Amino acid sequence: MELFGCFFVAAADGGTSLLALLTIFMLAVFVGFELITKVPPTLHTPLMSGSNAISGIAIVGALLSVVALGGEGEHAGMARWLGFFALVFATINVVGGFLVTHRMLAMFRSKK
Repeated sequence: MELFGCFFVAAADGGTSLLALLTIFMLAVFVGFELITKVPPTLHTPLMSGSNAISGIAIVGALLSVVALGGEGEHAGMARWLGFFALVFATINVVGGFLVTHRMLAMFRSKK
């Protein structure tokens, strides 16, 4: 339930309603699921390499959240925890992506 705290904070701070934020979130989940399930296996590794770059951007955003945004304010604790979890999960994604890519490329190397 802590995950949805960001929606309540955003709805309370700005003019965006909670319903609009939840609608956008659910649409993003649905579109993401549909896109991922339609990817053929031959394109999986190149797309994973591309997603590593996107996860690298998420790491930068998480660091900003933890260091810059989490320092002050009413919701500093929640910003730090969400930033920390984003940092951990994005790092796991990047490392796992590089390991899978390395293994796939090793399959295509010539054997000596």
